[in-house]
Amino acid sequence: MEVYLDNSATTKAYPEVVSLVADIMTNDYGNASSMHLKGVDAEKYLKYSKATIAGIMKVKEKEIFFTSGGTESDNWALMGAAFANHRSGKHLITTKIEHPAILRTMEHLKELGFDITYLSVNQYGQISLDELRNAIRPDTILVSIMFVNNEVGAIQPIDEAGEIIKRVNPRTLFHVDAVQGFGKLRLLPKKWKIDMVSVSGHKIHGPKGTGFLYIDEKVKIKPILYGGGQQNGYRSGTENVPGVAGLGKATELIYRDLVEDTNRLYRLKQKLVSGLLKIDHVKINGPQDETGAPHIVSASIAGIRSEVMLHSLEDKGVYVSAGSACSSHKHTVSDTLNAMGLTTEYMDSTIRFSLSVFTTEEEIEYTLKCLYELVPMLRRYTRR
Repeated sequence: MEVYLDNSATTKAYPEVVSLVADIMTNDYGNASSMHLKGVDAEKYLKYSKATIAGIMKVKEKEIFFTSGGTESDNWALMGAAFANHRSGKHLITTKIEHPAILRTMEHLKELGFDITYLSVNQYGQISLDELRNAIRPDTILVSIMFVNNEVGAIQPIDEAGEIIKRVNPRTLFHVDAVQGFGKLRLLPKKWKIDMVSVSGHKIHGPKGTGFLYIDEKVKIKPILYGGGQQNGYRSGTENVPGVAGLGKATELIYRDLVEDTNRLYRLKQKLVSGLLKIDHVKINGPQDETGAPHIVSASIAGIRSEVMLHSLEDKGVYVSAGSACSSHKHTVSDTLNAMGLTTEYMDSTIRFSLSVFTTEEEIEYTLKCLYELVPMLRRYTRR
């Protein structure tokens, strides 16, 4: 039996997405910037995706810009806003548990003379709104806070954060990395006073190499890619028509039955958490209930290194990750788990299980059965 529980790393594409992408690549393969009929046909797919995404987020179609994924969207939001607004100030705020696409970009901006404040989190991976309020200064030009943490599933109060930011300093821009939250939870940028939102296609059963950045029409931002002036001059490069169409179709499908799918994921998550807690010396990192994301469970299984457990489960056909896929290929300390105060023993034994709309109850039961067999055996082997 094969059980894929690494959906926060990437997801299997919807069959409808695969069919649409293949059809465009073989039939409607024109360049959307071309003036002839093939180009016009290709452009229709871009308009379809913009309309779909904008409708779900209740924003304007002209505020959606397609990118190569979450990393580019994050980089563009931070660097584009910082470079465009540096005369108003050089202070930026983020959290200690952001994705590397945010943290490494902030490090780069610091080297260029920007001042960065990092917000701390509690034991559940959630920020303090009071700390955010106190961190905002007259020269703060940007705050970037992720919606859902990719390692432990902590949901940040971005709706309340938006209110606080605009009340303290109306000129401060608010960016949200929604790569793990989009498609799992509702996201309303206008209502929540969010100026920019980053999203990735392959986290919602769309194609890899696709994503978008929502930019409120009032935001002052510079491009980071220059060339032919596509997307109104903000993001040059030939549009990835098949990918963008697949992203639009994936967005349409994942939000079609959002409430029903989210409730089912929470039930599966609770089944997994309850089963994990039956194992001695297991710690669940982050929220265990509906204050956390419906699809992520981070568990530290004391006495067994992450890599050992990962490959032991792999031998049984169960695929999980040792923390985040974006950093698990390197032996680095998890920024998130470190900020949450985990000891080295627990950090070194953390496994992330991440579910999707395709995950079944049978797969959760099989995974738990494998763990009940493996943990005692691996712990005996470790003690030797």
